[in-house]
Amino acid sequence: MEKNLDFKRHRRLRTSNSMRSLVRENHLRVDDFIYPMFVIEGNKIKNEVASMPGVYQFSLDLLLDEVKTVYNLGIRAIMFFGVITAKDEIGTGAFVDDGIVQTATRMVKEAFPDLLVVADTCLCEYTSHGHCGVIHNHDVDNDESLKLLAKTAVSQAEAGADIIAPSNMMDGFVAAIRLALDEAGFQHIPIMSYAVKYASSFYGPFRDAADSAPQFGDRKTYQMDPANRLEALREAQSDIEEGADFIMVKPALSFLDIVRDVRNNVDVPVVAYNVSGEYAMVKAAAQNGWIDEKALVMEMLTSMKRAGADIILTYFAKDVAVWLKEENR
Repeated sequence: MEKNLDFKRHRRLRTSNSMRSLVRENHLRVDDFIYPMFVIEGNKIKNEVASMPGVYQFSLDLLLDEVKTVYNLGIRAIMFFGVITAKDEIGTGAFVDDGIVQTATRMVKEAFPDLLVVADTCLCEYTSHGHCGVIHNHDVDNDESLKLLAKTAVSQAEAGADIIAPSNMMDGFVAAIRLALDEAGFQHIPIMSYAVKYASSFYGPFRDAADSAPQFGDRKTYQMDPANRLEALREAQSDIEEGADFIMVKPALSFLDIVRDVRNNVDVPVVAYNVSGEYAMVKAAAQNGWIDEKALVMEMLTSMKRAGADIILTYFAKDVAVWLKEENR
């Protein structure tokens, strides 16, 4: 009898769905997700974002019904983005006590005390020019912007936000916000830093949803060059030294190598932002019947977990929560 060939039998662990589940290395859970939500001024408004099917802008009077739906799906963390009409040069709407995000936060925390509210801390949605800070000489003034970002963070914490998430990419933004929160008595409020935020083409649909497109130029002087890898580690490390409690990588799908690099080099939770352009591409392909949406989304989000993300900020959170419930019945 001839001697058997000497090779590994890897397929033994793939013989059935039960076997594959038993040895699966990475799992998606509803606890992994933060669901982004857009809150708009006005009444009785539920506007579907044209480039993001299934994502809506909600006015405050309709917000709690949607939050209840999210809550009943088991999602326990949401992030608010505000959409307003009265904008000015310094983004006053970002830090006033009765701002739209502050008001939404108070409402939600009263109705759902155990639901985590993450506040996006930036000025671009509130400035008339659409940039993430104060403009001097046709450029964003880094240090002047820090003062307003710190003021915004404190106002959000005062409204009841559980996590402050600065997304502006100003140098020193974590240090400035940490100091302001501590001085205001919010030492217990963590900072989820958009530490590694690339100047990406994947943000287009979000800018429709949040009405935050820059009115001149672009954001390449403060957001990162997509070609750079080592820079991400410098950004992440400096934000941790300044007091960040979470480190975010944005976008996620085209930067899974960066998610892994960050995961290997920091000891805080890593967040991957599955951004609007990634969502829109999947939805467009699904509507044309070109893909199996559920299978693709689950594979895509699993790849983010596999790359090292502990938390995923995704517009698919509601859909995936439903799918996971169906699988566990």
